[in-house]
Amino acid sequence: MARKPKIPRTPALRILDKAKVAYTVHQYDYVERGGTGASSAALGVDEHVVVKTLIFETDAKKPVVVCQHGDRSVSAKQLARIVGCKSTRPCDPTVAQRHSGYKVGGTSPFGTRKALPVYVEDSVLALDHIYINGGGRGLLVRIAPSVLVDVLGARAVSVSA
Repeated sequence: MARKPKIPRTPALRILDKAKVAYTVHQYDYVERGGTGASSAALGVDEHVVVKTLIFETDAKKPVVVCQHGDRSVSAKQLARIVGCKSTRPCDPTVAQRHSGYKVGGTSPFGTRKALPVYVEDSVLALDHIYINGGGRGLLVRIAPSVLVDVLGARAVSVSA
């Protein structure tokens, strides 16, 4: 009989536990550069409900977190308008890791190394549930999207490209 893989106690899961958030953990075999397409296929769910956590930086090198549907991309120009700066761009992976404390492919908006402003695509909040990274590669948690606002103070925005 195969044993269930042990669930790592990531900073993200500790934050969810501390906030008494109801969640379920879903592990899958991580695929390098597979993105939300690979994770949604592995879990057998629509890629639209898998929410990716992206670390962007402003022209002043200030990091921000953007939570976006897996099947959509972020308009850097629109994000810059909302943030109130000239431009934004996705962080280089090593810079993103420094800001968040997570490796790319395992970035969660919960439990980041330092508190970062979080923006969430407004249509994500209309879903019944989402799958979002739990702080490790191959580790998603199923939660109510309202948790992003309730726990992180995420701001609803429209930044789809």
